[in-house]
Amino acid sequence: MIRELNTAELKLSAPSFSFASIEPGTAIIGQEKALSLLRLGLSIDRVGYNIFLSGDDGSGRLTAVLEALDTLPLKPEMLSDAAYVWSGNGQNIRLMMFPGGKASAFQSDLFAFGEGRMAEEEIKKRWDTPDLAAFISSLPPYEKTPEAYEMNIVIDRRKDRKRPIIIETHPSHESLFGLVKKDCPPHLSIEIGSYQRAAGGFLIMNAEEITGDESLWKTLRRYLEMTQRSLSSSQVPGEMVSTIRPMPIPLLTKIILIGTEETYNHLIEKDDKFIRYFRIAPEFDYTMPRTEENMAGTVRYLKAAGKQFLDADDSAYAEILRYSSWLAEDRGKLTTNLSLLGDLLEEANLHALSKGKRGIERSDVEEVLYKRDWHASLSEENINEEIRSGNMVIALSGSKVGIVNGLAVMDRGVSSFGTPAVISATVSPGNEGIVNIEHEAGLSGGIHDKGLLILEGYLRHRYAQTFPLSLYAGICFEQSYAEVDGDSASLGELYALLSAIADVPLRQDIAVTGSVSQMGALQVVGGINEKIQGFFNACSVSGLTGTQGVMLPKQNISSLILPRTIEEAINNGMFHIWAISSVDEGIELLSGMKSGERYKKGNFPPASFNRRVEDGLRNLCRYSQEKG
Repeated sequence: MIRELNTAELKLSAPSFSFASIEPGTAIIGQEKALSLLRLGLSIDRVGYNIFLSGDDGSGRLTAVLEALDTLPLKPEMLSDAAYVWSGNGQNIRLMMFPGGKASAFQSDLFAFGEGRMAEEEIKKRWDTPDLAAFISSLPPYEKTPEAYEMNIVIDRRKDRKRPIIIETHPSHESLFGLVKKDCPPHLSIEIGSYQRAAGGFLIMNAEEITGDESLWKTLRRYLEMTQRSLSSSQVPGEMVSTIRPMPIPLLTKIILIGTEETYNHLIEKDDKFIRYFRIAPEFDYTMPRTEENMAGTVRYLKAAGKQFLDADDSAYAEILRYSSWLAEDRGKLTTNLSLLGDLLEEANLHALSKGKRGIERSDVEEVLYKRDWHASLSEENINEEIRSGNMVIALSGSKVGIVNGLAVMDRGVSSFGTPAVISATVSPGNEGIVNIEHEAGLSGGIHDKGLLILEGYLRHRYAQTFPLSLYAGICFEQSYAEVDGDSASLGELYALLSAIADVPLRQDIAVTGSVSQMGALQVVGGINEKIQGFFNACSVSGLTGTQGVMLPKQNISSLILPRTIEEAINNGMFHIWAISSVDEGIELLSGMKSGERYKKGNFPPASFNRRVEDGLRNLCRYSQEKG
């Protein structure tokens, strides 16, 4: 049975509690797996256990890192001072390490020793530092070379109570790895970068910024490859363009890169050593289940983010959570991109203030969403005006052979909208197979190309089992001049092709979206809400007839979160949503004919749609052989 949906099936779950009882908070929600792996990676102080945290912008990745770092136990051995000191050698600069906060005290004693206010034995007794005797013996007389007694304290942990955390927002060679100043004694010329300042702690960077500069990324990799052995043996990666060679700081710097999943996959594919550098790779999900716990957590975040806003009532938060599920494209989920919800709440607050209200209501949130759509609707309005004027040739009623109304999503920056797309198919005898006209014109993406090839496989599997598949078919998106990609139109393309082969007209008041496999299985597609709204708007331009609607795979039912105008039209019988579970169900809805199942002897029933298709393919095969 073909399933027509009603609005009762599209309702979102509501919490059993009032949002007024929720206190503000900033805890990350819906990312349990990622947070568990992140904490594990932060607790391991070993070479190679750097972290690549992937996910969408606004999902709280940086906040999660900082909160996890705040709970780490203190390791005093990681809080050491570092100073470059006189070595008597203009190239190999000596490094001395001190317990945290002690370097400045040693500097005072060193001056006292140079000025004769402290004996050599006393300073050696006070400071049991490795190589101290050799260092003291190498010092020239203070009167001749006072700069020899001045240390370059590059790391001073006197005020630190936890391991260093540095966020490098604009990485460059100098900001990361330091530089050598001119006209200074060699040991005083060294200025370290954030990589060295984070020694014993954590350096956080945007992955796209650091990997986008190949030279910078190459230098960082050389640092990451250094082991504790190379540090202790004074091997330097050569980051400073100079003749001097400062000893490296023998403390581990843990790198935390925050980036996208695409960047992570690119680095894995491009660099076979990358996994050695970043053994911990938590992934922030972009959705989370729409549970009461996660709804409460979302509202908790919104209350914390909107402390300066007017109070929002339960209806406002319910509408924001509806929008959250719309972003997630699933009625059973919420988005983890909480910053987008914070933006919506802020705009609703401004709208409520402009109306002189004392609080934020559902109508304020709805008005903001309406205005967002209105501001981004110019392109959609132009398309609908072309439909109204007849410049865009599309039928929204009646039936046609070889033509189906598909649905496309157009993107413009952060906004997107759906629009009908006329799909046409023609067939004739030949052996060229299915010709993708978009591909021939250079307007088809790889996934769309694949979808067309799958249709040939479907024809062979479903119909051409006892004879060769011989046809010359052309499939086209009419009046489309932009690139077409994705496979969400493959079901509509299949119906247009079958209609042309069977010479059976299909309804034009029903738009089709869905992906299909070679075996005929229907598959979920994205952007379903924008597509439905786009077709509804196009039909509304000419006036709703009461027969129009959209056909989609039943797997997409959970994705439906429709505007209330469409819900009202469905309630009034002026618009329809059909969910199908097979190609044959769609055939019957579009053609008004029985699709037909094969008898035991292998034939489709006479006068069935599938029989018309198979007979059409047999005739094309015969004509092709006669032509050949």
